[in-house]
Order: sequence, then C-alpha cells, then structure tokens
Amino acid sequence: MAAKEDRRASIKLTTVDDLFTTEETRNAAQKEQIKEIPLAEISDFLDHPFKVRADDAMLEMTESVKQYGVLVPVLVRPKTDGGYEMVAGHRRKKASEMAGMESIPCLVRELDDDQATIIMVDSNLQREHVSPSEKAFAYRMKLEAMKRQGQRSDLTSAQVGRKLGGKESRELLAEQVGESKNQISRYIRLTELIPPILEMVDDKEMAFGPAVEISYLAEKEQQALLETMQAEDCTPSLAQAQRMKKLNQDGKLNVDVIFAILTEEKPNQKEKLTIRKERIEKFFPQEFTEQQKEDLLVQLLENWYRRKQREREHER
Repeated sequence: MAAKEDRRASIKLTTVDDLFTTEETRNAAQKEQIKEIPLAEISDFLDHPFKVRADDAMLEMTESVKQYGVLVPVLVRPKTDGGYEMVAGHRRKKASEMAGMESIPCLVRELDDDQATIIMVDSNLQREHVSPSEKAFAYRMKLEAMKRQGQRSDLTSAQVGRKLGGKESRELLAEQVGESKNQISRYIRLTELIPPILEMVDDKEMAFGPAVEISYLAEKEQQALLETMQAEDCTPSLAQAQRMKKLNQDGKLNVDVIFAILTEEKPNQKEKLTIRKERIEKFFPQEFTEQQKEDLLVQLLENWYRRKQREREHER
C-alpha cells in the first residue's frame, strides 16, 4: 500500500499550459526572464536611426522614473563579447540615466541581427513624432533585414510566408507602416543626402519633394548646392530640383549652373522682405531652428497687430 502511494506521488500530471503551448514557447518562457541589469552593461543599438532627445517629454519621463521606476522593461539581447545591446527602450534607458538610476529592468531575448532590427524599427515608429530622416534610415534598415530574411529558408516568420505568397519585401513594408511603395522609396532616397541638407528637411527648411530630387546629386554637387543656398538664403522649388537632377545626369551641372537656377525668378515669386540675420540673431535661443525663428516673428507681429487694432477701437 505504501509502495503504491509512493508511485502515485512520483507521477507528474500534464498541466493545462503544457497541453496548449508548444515546446518552443515553453523553452522561450524559460529563457526570457526579466532581469535588473546595470545601465553600464547596455550599449545602444548599432546605427540606431532614432534620435533620443532631451525634450520636455524626456524630462517628464525622467520625473516618472524617479517617482515610480521603469514600469515597462526594456528589451535587450546578449552580445557575443559580453554585455547587452538595447533593442527597444532607448528613451527609457536615457530617462533612467538622467534620473540617476544605476540599473534598469530588462527582458533578455536571443535575437539575430535581422530580427533585432525589425523589432527596433517597429517599436520606434510608434512614436508620436518621427522625423523624415528617422523614417528614412529606419525604413532602409528594416527593408534590408526583411530582404535578408526572405532569402533564408530556415525561417517561418510572417514576412517570409507572405513573400512566398507573391509579395516583395517593399510591398510588405508599405502595408505594415501604412505608406505606399513609392513613398517608401522616396523616404529611403533621403539617406543619400549629405547631413546638413537632410537636417534642413527635418527642420522643414527644405520641402520633401525637392529633397528627394536633390538626393540624386553626387556629394560634390550637393555641397555646392548647400553653399549656394546658404549664401542666397533660398531653397530650390520642385521644378528647379528636377532640372538640377536632369542636368546632373547629363553631366552639365556645376556651381555656376546651380547659382543660375537658384537665383532665377520663380513664376509665382513675390517681392519679399529680407532682414539681415545678424540684426535679429541675438534675440533667439541658440538651439532655435530657422523655422522656429520665423514662427516666433510671425507670432510677435500678430500680437502687435491685434494690440494696434484694440487701440484704434478705443479711440473711436
């Protein structure tokens, strides 16, 4: 009798979780655990295209971390040479550093380069504000990762399955991010711009359309264009950018031609007021972009105009 009870006690019954989960899932659950990892052991994702800004939202996050800690663990992957690489959670890591924390809760997951890239891009594209340059490099990185995944026969991810169903990687990416295939291509073209011109696109000092056309110019011609834009305080229209692209393809674009195109009178050009920058530069914070300066000037003029209107009404 005692022997029979011992045998019953040794029998391990199958749980509900065991019945309805795969071995792969159970193994993953055992491997993925939330660990408190020192910030010094976590490096940023290689070529991370998204800027981590110390803006008002970051200051709010920092205060939240000080008060409550990091409520949602970040996602990291182990590095072959030791330590960890951040996959999703760069802003939480920055807020933790600013809050004076020494460690952060992490979900550690084994990921290859392509899997990590896709997760990194997808998690950051959910942000409220994503600049054109961030989208450009993110789309390029994810598209390259998806193409590499599609070339492998050992993967069974959704991307690969759908690609085998007749859709190319660019089409899949377009569906996932809610853009057209052409728009994906146009964003990726921006990665061919030299950094100062790309920065102008982010700061809304150059329109998206002309920037795409300018991206077809070689670095030397882009640099010449940049210097001309700075000297003449202007940017090309879409038609002008398209002409420069065509002339460049024909080997006829040089500094003189760029100057002639930029300084020609546009069909819809109106006489404009020009104020020398040195007269007003001292009144703006150093970090202000040209667009922010213009917006502030317009706002001040509107306030002045409304005040004058009220004064006239009181005089009647």
